Amino acid sequence: MDIVRRNIKKISFKKPELTNLRKLGSLVSDPEKFRERHGRILSILKTNVEVGALEALIRFYDPLYHCFTFPDYQLVPTLEEYANLFGLPVLDAVPLSGLEEVPKPLAIATALHLKKTEISANLTIKGGLQGLTSKFLFNKASFFAKAASKDAFEAILALLIYGLVLFPNVDDFVDVNAIQIFLSKNPVPTLLADTYHSIHHRTQKGDGIIMCCAPLLYRWFMSHLPQTPHFKENPDKLRWPQRIMSLTPEDIVWYNAYCDVEAIIDGCGEFSNVPLLGTRGGINYNPILARRQFGYPMRDEPKNIYLTRVFYLNQEGSSDTRNRCVKAWCTIHRKDRNQLGKRLGSVSELYTKWVINRATTLGIHYPLKRPLSSVVSTPSSLHFDTKEEFQEQLTELIK
Repeated sequence: MDIVRRNIKKISFKKPELTNLRKLGSLVSDPEKFRERHGRILSILKTNVEVGALEALIRFYDPLYHCFTFPDYQLVPTLEEYANLFGLPVLDAVPLSGLEEVPKPLAIATALHLKKTEISANLTIKGGLQGLTSKFLFNKASFFAKAASKDAFEAILALLIYGLVLFPNVDDFVDVNAIQIFLSKNPVPTLLADTYHSIHHRTQKGDGIIMCCAPLLYRWFMSHLPQTPHFKENPDKLRWPQRIMSLTPEDIVWYNAYCDVEAIIDGCGEFSNVPLLGTRGGINYNPILARRQFGYPMRDEPKNIYLTRVFYLNQEGSSDTRNRCVKAWCTIHRKDRNQLGKRLGSVSELYTKWVINRATTLGIHYPLKRPLSSVVSTPSSLHFDTKEEFQEQLTELIK
């Protein structure tokens, strides 16, 4: 099958300087307690991103269905996977929309164990947003680390990670959006929103810098790639495009038992999918395309009603769409195994052909060195509903 190639686009990811931040992170005396309070942000901070992997990944971004479409399969970053990787749940609350009041100095000071006057004196504006310089926060964190003021040190360290790693914007600056999300304790929806929104915006523009948490996207992508020593060690020294294009659907790690969830967020309010609210705008994603990643079957070609597109920038003229998305988050729709069925992990021929047709229409930038599948089956025929059943049947399989 001939596949039309996409044009190469000059796009890169935001790369903050992390040396000093990692040094501060090494001073955390009880990483487990820190993780319980702030999630796995220290692990995210320590992640060494192979930029080539992400630069290859975004060439497969599908601007119509807001996912990554490969020659005969798709991958979709989800709220549940990001929550698991981050270590904090998605709260039943409206995520940051940009319509909130700016946090008061007293609220910021209380969270950071600082004086209100210190915050008021150091709030400044960069890039059109209010915030605090990283220099001010680094100095305060270092002071509290030396003074063994654990709570104050860890709170300021966490905010620095939010501003410089999770929600990067202006260099050496923690803006009000990062502060607001830190205070809300609900970062996951915005992290996923910024990932989709920035990738979509930049790939449509054809150049520029993707402003999202690259380490978290990288960890998500790696979680779905083969875990074999041969693939990880890459003895043939293949470039990332070659490594990705050599993978078949059977090679992909579709379901991670550690990411077992009782229910999946399937839609919000009037939307048949999930409208994500990011720091720069909104975009939807389609959980119906991700069911395979939770072990559920992909029965047939998804109906267009479940793939309605939303994309907007936080600027004049988008207020109606943004307000609809904000309202939608007041009613979160979840589906559990009663609606989704048993975790058979099966994939129908209709769905596979639909993906192949979409990939052909979209075009693949890299040459395909293997035949396409007409029907794709999962690597195993394990039928399970819980992590315990999964482990039991896996044990039987490998005896």
